[in-house]
Amino acid sequence: MLEELHVFGVYLPAALVWAVLAGVLAHLLRRLWQRLPWSSALGHAGIWELAWFVLLWWGLTAAADSFFHYG
Repeated sequence: MLEELHVFGVYLPAALVWAVLAGVLAHLLRRLWQRLPWSSALGHAGIWELAWFVLLWWGLTAAADSFFHYG
């Protein structure tokens, strides 16, 4: 499991990096979601954004664990 990433000379927890990236992607998805005419009929946008954030964070973490092999 990847625990730290070296980003611009600073070691950061990998979970923080993936969470920030997932947050940015979830925000971009929210913009697309709001443009759809039927988006308000499917529920509150905040619930969808939270669900996308959790799924993206999980997906990024799983992808990083499968692509970065250490040992």
